[in-house]
Amino acid sequence: MRQKLSNWTIIMFLSLILWAGLIESTKASNELPQSSQRHILERLSFGVTSAQINQVKEIGIEAYIQSQLSPQLVSESAIVNDYLAKFSSIHQEPIELQKQDLALRKELRNSQLSIKQKKKIRREIRKLNAQARDEAMDAHLVRAIYSDRQLQEVMVDFWFNHFNVDAAKGSVELWLNDYENKIRTHALGNFRDLLLATAKHPAMLIYLDNKKNTDPNSPIGKKRQLGLNENYARELMELHTLGVDGGYTQDDVIALARIFTGWGMDAHGKKGDRQGFFYYKNRHDQEDKMFLGQKILANGMKEGEQAIDILVRHPATAHFISYKLAQYFVADQPPTSLVDKLSQEFSETNGNIKLVLDTLIHSDEFNSPQYYKQKFKTPYQYVISLVRMGEIEQPNLKRIRGMLEQLSMPLYMCLAPTGYRNTQEAWLNPQAMLQRTSLATAIANGTLNRSYLIEQKQLNSNFGELSSNTKQVVAKSPRKLRSALIMGSPESMYR
Repeated sequence: MRQKLSNWTIIMFLSLILWAGLIESTKASNELPQSSQRHILERLSFGVTSAQINQVKEIGIEAYIQSQLSPQLVSESAIVNDYLAKFSSIHQEPIELQKQDLALRKELRNSQLSIKQKKKIRREIRKLNAQARDEAMDAHLVRAIYSDRQLQEVMVDFWFNHFNVDAAKGSVELWLNDYENKIRTHALGNFRDLLLATAKHPAMLIYLDNKKNTDPNSPIGKKRQLGLNENYARELMELHTLGVDGGYTQDDVIALARIFTGWGMDAHGKKGDRQGFFYYKNRHDQEDKMFLGQKILANGMKEGEQAIDILVRHPATAHFISYKLAQYFVADQPPTSLVDKLSQEFSETNGNIKLVLDTLIHSDEFNSPQYYKQKFKTPYQYVISLVRMGEIEQPNLKRIRGMLEQLSMPLYMCLAPTGYRNTQEAWLNPQAMLQRTSLATAIANGTLNRSYLIEQKQLNSNFGELSSNTKQVVAKSPRKLRSALIMGSPESMYR
């Protein structure tokens, strides 16, 4: 009872300090000493580490930025490679996982099976799917924590939410690792390539139902009583490209749905290229279409690629993507001047993400002290940053997943196609702060690795400058509480 009371006392104490600190940091945020280099490291990674600090000292901040913008030239961390080698499912072709799942489900339909046999098959199905999902999550966490290609992983976080899929729908979880890797490949490449990769991926085809999208007058449509499904077409414009105010109409939604009829999934791996995508021409609407004021002649699968080209080149897409990038990297209400700069760069480079980010990072707005420590971390960013800045070795990945669930941001589990939001209003509330400070206390006390002791001196260096309020509280507190106080401080909540 005494131990339980002690823990709650610590948590409540931290909460009071946190709210007092938040008030002070809001009042005097521009008065705190800030380092532009630290600002860059915090925005281009999930948390500053001693290795990053030493690298910048050795090669300079500009060389560091350019290396992060070209992740293919950065050798991956040996820690990441060692971890990934342990996850068997991520090394299997997802089409093979899908085939195993379908075979088990087919076997389950055998009316000759006993109840016991059916229970066993259901367990095998759950095990197959759970392993694929959990190992995809763990691989994701390992890269976020340990990868030396930090900006690439930050962009994976950004783009996965932009092109969100929910692991709980259908067989999406079998495709999660592959889907994320496709995003990772194009995260700093060309937006058209990224958009096309997501459009053709089974995870997206399942999640937004385009695998069902069929011309009702086509041979298969008539035979199987299938029809037009507008889900993907609508989200492709509203969430992936033009934005809700992008100037499209319901007629454009219908036209785009017709254009994407036949873009489906080869679940058995017999018809396609073993990537899971297959174009069913006997499901496609063979008529001409009018889309966003442009006539698209009937041309099979190429109609979809033409529509993607139209969307990528549209000024509304340049503005929408630029706004979201500026919001993610700079401020919840990004300066219009920055959005305009990024939009121009996006249009002039045909969606070259690397060059757009280069423009963003070197902009006056990004580097203005006005925006230092002004982005409130999402639960995901917060937990990963504590692990990185605490330099915790071999953290318990399952517990990290559990923490994200506690903070209402479980990996791959955002139901809405909008993805998780990255603004302060979505995550800053008293209950969430209490949970964060509770987890900060647990992490500081070794819950992620009982045999690893967080060094306060290293923690101080990685966290950087603290407010006068936090410094005073930490200095007056018992030594065993100091790491928890730093991890639960206002400074830890913002980047």
